Amino acid sequence: MKSRFTTTRFALVLLAAAALTVSLTTGTGSLSAASEQKGDIHILKECSQYNFLPGGFCTLASSDFALIPPGTKIYYDQAPGVPEGLLDSNIVLDAGAGNRTIGRCTVYLATFAGLCTFSDGIGTLDGFQARFVVSYTGGPNYNWDGTYSIDHDRNRK
Repeated sequence: MKSRFTTTRFALVLLAAAALTVSLTTGTGSLSAASEQKGDIHILKECSQYNFLPGGFCTLASSDFALIPPGTKIYYDQAPGVPEGLLDSNIVLDAGAGNRTIGRCTVYLATFAGLCTFSDGIGTLDGFQARFVVSYTGGPNYNWDGTYSIDHDRNRK
């Protein structure tokens, strides 16, 4: 009798473990899908304080993406003109409180048209990727129009 009871209990434990494994596996996929966001993004960048030196920065005047609010700073690692006629620089977008993303901008200095891309970030910008078309709007202002995706679980897979 004890043997049959032990066998039945063992079978129930195995069944419960299998059910838990299936549940966790299915749940993980759902959580990953829910943590990914994609969409369009528009930013107005204001560069009246940019000094054309490594470490120079511009400030976001407006943004329609909550994780990159107005006041965010974009720091440029290289000075314009190398190669000649271009700003071709690594950049850091600092949204404050340790929320940053890294990327690269290439802008043709004759027209101030260009492209900026971001490959990853930290803090709330963990898993952030974006591609922006840069256009000059006059004075110290530039539009960045593009698309983004953010997958907070990307670096955990």
